[in-house]
Amino acid sequence: MRYIFGLLMISLLFSCKDDKKNNTFITSKLETGNYRAWISIQDNKEIPFVFEVESDTILNIFNAEEIIAVDEIDYKNDSIYINLPVFKDYLVAKISDKKQLRGYYVSPDRNRKVPFEAGLNKGNRFSTTEKPSANIGGVWETIFSKGVEGDEYIAKGIFEQKGQKVTGTFRTTTGDYRYLEGVMDGNVMKLSTFDGAHAFLFTATVTDSTMNGYFYSGNHWKEPFEAKRNEDYQLPSANELTYLKEGYESLDFVFPNTSDELVGLKDDRFKDKVVVVQIMGTWCPNCLDESKYYADFYKANKDKDIEFIALAFEYAKDKETAFSRIGRLQSKIGIDYPVLLAQYGGADKAMAQEKLPMLNHVLSYPTSIFIDKKGKVRKIHTGFNGPATGEKYTEFKNEFESFIAELLNE
Repeated sequence: MRYIFGLLMISLLFSCKDDKKNNTFITSKLETGNYRAWISIQDNKEIPFVFEVESDTILNIFNAEEIIAVDEIDYKNDSIYINLPVFKDYLVAKISDKKQLRGYYVSPDRNRKVPFEAGLNKGNRFSTTEKPSANIGGVWETIFSKGVEGDEYIAKGIFEQKGQKVTGTFRTTTGDYRYLEGVMDGNVMKLSTFDGAHAFLFTATVTDSTMNGYFYSGNHWKEPFEAKRNEDYQLPSANELTYLKEGYESLDFVFPNTSDELVGLKDDRFKDKVVVVQIMGTWCPNCLDESKYYADFYKANKDKDIEFIALAFEYAKDKETAFSRIGRLQSKIGIDYPVLLAQYGGADKAMAQEKLPMLNHVLSYPTSIFIDKKGKVRKIHTGFNGPATGEKYTEFKNEFESFIAELLNE
């Protein structure tokens, strides 16, 4: 009996150790409810965002009209790991009282780690102390990093204001700054977004016709911007920024798919078909928006002579990790067309252009190249205006579908 009792105690002891090793001893899990979160950045500022915990394994992040569902949540000892959808960035934090989080926003590929906190029922995204003294609803002609060689670029601010609440975005020649949400606090505009790959904050002093402020991206980037109201302002055409070099009429490449099989435009699958080549990355939110649209369009038009093929330029440090992230993206949003690994270890645009030397440059992720049935490049569209841009997104879809129909009918 003593022998059996001893064996039983040893078994229980090792069982407990195994449980602890497998992280089954959890001190607490998140309570359901609405949370205010913030990421601490330079200048003693914070990038706030809000989320709702549906259950201890499901939460939703809100940015204006955008809802980001998060269902990859792990508890390990006294910490929670919130793995953000599609992207490899994550939030890790200690839990106290089941409703307070304190930890970090981690971007492993970029070696970034920024302090993060959140709390249940901690209020709105931004607090205010004054009634708005200006209304920023409308269109703003904008310049970022004015006068800074190599960094200056133009944008179009598009905003709607209801009382103190402000929503909208900045469109650039290469894409948009996502769903921005915030307030007018007196004459100060405050806007933020958090999408799982980027954390943005825009602050500015506003009059009825001018805007001067700063744009923060995480804790690693800060730049000034200025804007003036201009309802007629238009950005350059996205169809004229990237083009084939003189002497080229077509595109050619061969890159591996997630099965490490080489795929190229000369494959039988693409012969005598309209082909859309998408230059993208799994880390890129605008690419995600575009990929969702392309995936849905492709599923609805598989019976036509059209194919899509994506070229992924990845930050992942090795091929296996890059393939894993491509596969995760394809699975998450249902991409049925090939996504090839064009580059890993970085997404430098100059290096990307070297992989596609027939292009004058790769200016933006994403970029879409339209090829007709004879293999000739007919149009190159730089950037992507996502759902946050409202009418511009609708305009893009209409133009895209009309041009594809034109190519199919040739």
